[in-house]
Amino acid sequence: MRSFSRRPEALRALSFATLCVVLAGCTAGPNYQRPSAPPAPAAYKELPPPNPPNGTWKQAQPSDAAMKGKWWEVYNDPELSSLEEKLTVSNQNLKAATDQYFEAREQVRVARASYYPTLSAGPAISRQQTSANLPSATKGLTYNSFAITGQVSWEPDLWGQIRRTVEQARANAQASAADLANVDLSLRSELALDYFELRGLDTQKQLLDTTVASDADYLQLTQRRFKGGVATEVDVAQAQTQYESVKAQDIDVGVARAQYEHAIATLIGVSASSFSLPSMPLTLALPEIPAGVPSELLERRPDISAAERRTQAANAQIGIDITAYYPNVSLNGAGGFESQSAGTWIQGPSALWSLGGSAVELLFDAGRRHALTAQARDAYDAQTANYRQSVLNAFQEVEDNLAALRILNDEATTQNAAVQAAVRSLNISTNRYRGGVTTYLEVLTAQTTQLSNQRTQADITTRQFAASVQLIKALGGGWDTSQLPHM
Repeated sequence: MRSFSRRPEALRALSFATLCVVLAGCTAGPNYQRPSAPPAPAAYKELPPPNPPNGTWKQAQPSDAAMKGKWWEVYNDPELSSLEEKLTVSNQNLKAATDQYFEAREQVRVARASYYPTLSAGPAISRQQTSANLPSATKGLTYNSFAITGQVSWEPDLWGQIRRTVEQARANAQASAADLANVDLSLRSELALDYFELRGLDTQKQLLDTTVASDADYLQLTQRRFKGGVATEVDVAQAQTQYESVKAQDIDVGVARAQYEHAIATLIGVSASSFSLPSMPLTLALPEIPAGVPSELLERRPDISAAERRTQAANAQIGIDITAYYPNVSLNGAGGFESQSAGTWIQGPSALWSLGGSAVELLFDAGRRHALTAQARDAYDAQTANYRQSVLNAFQEVEDNLAALRILNDEATTQNAAVQAAVRSLNISTNRYRGGVTTYLEVLTAQTTQLSNQRTQADITTRQFAASVQLIKALGGGWDTSQLPHM
């Protein structure tokens, strides 16, 4: 089939296309402005404790370097650092989040492709016979058709639909990148928490091992005194009960330790059956962690950045839906060669071409466009509320963990004094028992009190490390918005 046009008509069509390009600067919908966040106080209500027994905390100063990159290295624990490095390459949840980000990134390229025309071309060869019942000029005609044609189609972005779609895809990709950073931070903080819980249990295990050995000595003492006639059978029974009870507690610690060890194995992507960690009591010092100022959370928390990016994506959707009110303009062109003979296929007289355009306006849709636009505005308002709530949650988490560290610091000081008093009490009761001044019940009470206070002291230390990890997580770890990719 041939298509021809006179030169003036072609010029008019080209002029129309040029006009469309010139007009392609209008962008429908509201331009994005970051929603106002809840007002941030000048400083946190809870300040880090000034001088904890096994470390120091400080309020950040302008000269302080914020945590960057491998935040877990502030603990100066080679084993923890080694585990965190393994998580990077082996954790399947992290790999899934990475692939989700790659998927969102490619969507930006998909959206940008709509800026450009689509072009297709291909040959077609056929042999045809017309109907014998057609007019005599064409009836019963058998002929060959050799054609090679190309088509180009372009929808100029007159109203900004493509620009808004690219803006939305870019914001979603950046939100996905922030999600990836948040997954990374969550997994690493979970690994650190499990690791310190395990080491805290190793401290408990060491304490209970020492207590079992001590109780075994006390049992032998009561047995010798019973044989010498200076102790009663009740003393022996009480010492035996204490020894077996503490031994059972010692064994029971292994259950929780095994579970934390298995959890760590899963986090670093290895089979729990093939993974083990040596026993290492928790004797580290708490690190210095600059808390900074509350307003910095807007830049340092990946979950806040993800919520803010999704707010921009929701804003772009409003513009996309508004463009449905404007005409859909399309430019089309085709060209190529067609002939009955292969010998004259690619020749000047065999050329054909066409150029045209269309503009279609939807006149009635029963309120569908209005509903979609209203829906997009509602989604934007909801996402704005989510963004503001994420900021409030961040403030709370930082304050919670600063408070926990401050209170645990006071508690650790008091508990240390309680342990020292319990040790003195047991020494006094032991000497009194050896001298025959009191029964073993007094020693038993002192033993129980000392063990309880020592285990509480070990638990407080573990909780301090857990709170420090949670504070680092609440502060965003070593991440900030400068790490968001530019699309």
